[in-house]
Amino acid sequence: MSQDLPPNTTPLRICIAGAGAIGGTLAVRLSAAGHQVSVLARGQTLQAIRERGLTLHDLHGSTQARPAASDRPEFGVQDVIFLCAKSQDMSALLPQVAPMVGEQTVVIPTNNGVPWWYFHREGGRFDGETVKAVDPEGALAAAVPLERLIGSVLFITAEVVGPGEIRSVNPHLMVLGEPSGEMSERLLRVRAAVEAAGIEARATDRIRDKLWTKIIANISTNPLSVITQGTLEQLYGLPELREVVSQIMRETLQVAASYGARVDIDPLTFLQLGEAMGAFRTSMLQDWERGRPLELAAIGDAVLEMAERFALPMPITRAMVSLARFRGAAAQQQRAQQDNSPQLAVKAA
Repeated sequence: MSQDLPPNTTPLRICIAGAGAIGGTLAVRLSAAGHQVSVLARGQTLQAIRERGLTLHDLHGSTQARPAASDRPEFGVQDVIFLCAKSQDMSALLPQVAPMVGEQTVVIPTNNGVPWWYFHREGGRFDGETVKAVDPEGALAAAVPLERLIGSVLFITAEVVGPGEIRSVNPHLMVLGEPSGEMSERLLRVRAAVEAAGIEARATDRIRDKLWTKIIANISTNPLSVITQGTLEQLYGLPELREVVSQIMRETLQVAASYGARVDIDPLTFLQLGEAMGAFRTSMLQDWERGRPLELAAIGDAVLEMAERFALPMPITRAMVSLARFRGAAAQQQRAQQDNSPQLAVKAA
């Protein structure tokens, strides 16, 4: 059910590009807040949204939404577009959303890891450079004008439990910031819309600080979760895994500090907060279990690339990323063999 918008608030035209766990969560919450939400989706997810809509089970209860849905960018120019795809899928997604980007459209990537726009208006010695691990040819930077982008860091744990159905058991938090650090009118407008949708939303003039907080969380747990199949509770809580997580954190904190980032959570608090997330499986572990490509370029390779700019060794991190890549490739190969199995083909027929 929709709820009334706050007084003097105009509903926004919002497109959610990618209706996985995060995209589905945003689509339901923003729809319930009264905004005109559309979803760019495909396959079973698209069919489910068209037939039954989206259902979100979170701390607000169970909420349903019936946003417009299509696999084509046919919704017209939008006020806000949330890019809710994995980093490796951005090169295919950005050209798709381009027709919906107007002169005033705000585009907000929500993916994990180091974003391709990291050095856009960064103001430091690497201002304007690219992160080759995530945008080797500069195609992402060229697909949508960088001036349209607002950075985001999402602290949302969510999981797809079926087509069009998402479960999230922890509080939602989104931090938003202009790459330039400006506290712009458009930034504050989007923040207010997200906050009114039941998601804690903060605007910051130092978005890269929050990026590094999330990067540290991602790189210290995602690859390791693929290697161990451990939940966040286990990764942060079991002594033998907690020590590996701590070493990766220390290595990554050195990289963050080299780029002038201020991470305001100490490692011990980080571990305690992570363990409190409970038996949640990381997004990378969920992808590994389904034989999908792993988001290692943005979460792992990009951090290693940034460390190399300052000749910082990251031996433990590099080893975990390499092992996760091996396991990911093996899972994809097994999935491909299963899909091509004559026995499965007979059963499917």
